[in-house]
Amino acid sequence: MSAKTKIVVLRMKEIIYTAIFVGLAVLLIALFLIMFRRDQGSSPPESSSAEASYTPGVYSSSITLGSEQVNVEVTVDADHINSITLKPLNESVAAMYPLVEPAMQNLAGQILKSQSLDSVTYQTEQKYTSAMLLKAIQAALNKAAAKSASSPSIS
Repeated sequence: MSAKTKIVVLRMKEIIYTAIFVGLAVLLIALFLIMFRRDQGSSPPESSSAEASYTPGVYSSSITLGSEQVNVEVTVDADHINSITLKPLNESVAAMYPLVEPAMQNLAGQILKSQSLDSVTYQTEQKYTSAMLLKAIQAALNKAAAKSASSPSIS
């Protein structure tokens, strides 16, 4: 039996490039695993359906734009935010503050979809306008919050 021996000649440059690419591939896979893994310890916030979150009604909070007062009205029922609007938004305010109306529409859409102010995002161009509107919406929702501890119990 004759065994033929094969000699493989590798250049050092090829070995170094291969090692670098393998290292980068391992690093990329580890990065993807870290970024896209689900946290097993954290659980989504639970909403208590036994108690009402809000007292049904229309609640408002005012903001001053220049010399004009504009009310942010939030309509809620026992456990849902139903609508968020600006009243009265006249033409002069809309002309002087053009980002107010689109920012409010963006925020209202997100809040009505998620029923929370926690996951609201906004564009960097509307950062201050959105922050002002979110503060007013939060103030109106604080007025709407159900006061279960202060309500008398009927027996």
